[in-house]
Amino acid sequence: MNVLMIGATGKYASLLIPALKKRDVTIFALLQDADKEKEAINNGVDKTIIGDLNNPESLEKALHGVEGVFHINPAFAENEVAMGIAMVTAAKKAKVKKFVFSSVYHPSLSLINHSAKRPVEEALYNSGMTFTVLQPAIYMQNFDMGWAGIRKSKKLLLPYSAAAKMCYVDYREVAEVAALAFTEDKLMNGTFELCSQGLYSGEEIAAFMSKSIGETIEAQTLSTEEWLHNAHIPDGLLKKGLLAMNKEYDKHGFSGGNALVLQTILGRKETSVEDYIIALGNDIQLVHNV
Repeated sequence: MNVLMIGATGKYASLLIPALKKRDVTIFALLQDADKEKEAINNGVDKTIIGDLNNPESLEKALHGVEGVFHINPAFAENEVAMGIAMVTAAKKAKVKKFVFSSVYHPSLSLINHSAKRPVEEALYNSGMTFTVLQPAIYMQNFDMGWAGIRKSKKLLLPYSAAAKMCYVDYREVAEVAALAFTEDKLMNGTFELCSQGLYSGEEIAAFMSKSIGETIEAQTLSTEEWLHNAHIPDGLLKKGLLAMNKEYDKHGFSGGNALVLQTILGRKETSVEDYIIALGNDIQLVHNV
């Protein structure tokens, strides 16, 4: 089996590479920037192909001889929908055997980073290709960002209420599910919400962090505007999208937290939020084999 993947040099999608290699999948990385070829090869891909999601002709060339496609949309991109549909269209034309789309938890939400996934899902459902749509919750890998600063300051600064309840998933387990979708048939033509069990507030996350290092870490709420300013996010769709998303989280949290689907697919208990944070604090790499 060979797979053309998007995101081979990304901090999330690159987690798919070891999961595919465990299952002897040949990986072709679609790259827009030739300067990232070395990074992609170092990450473990077998071959790099230069192409552009904004250029359908380049996608058709990239997909020649490809059996599977892993697609993940660049979040908050101006033309996210068009890029996703272009990949589906090109894959159909190339007679790709399996198309795995890493979408988002609750794509029915009006938030742009959710609603932009719906037309791509629809295009895939209508394509006639064998598909698997994965709808992951918030990535636990987000906890890694700023971890050094959190340990130093003993503060977890949030752009929404520290009491807001959120649901999460370890993206390495999403990657395991994607690898299964390519190499087995049990997930074919299915759409799967992927989430760890439970909902957790920022205060509870901070308590797990405190436990992991044996020192008190306090969760604090910043206004979304202040958080964006401190993060040096430039004006544009990304800033607009993050502003809307975090205001939504502040008001409603991010509902969900049912792990049945993920546990059933993996055949084991999923990584919990507490497991992940304790491992992060102790610099332990959680590894599972599917």
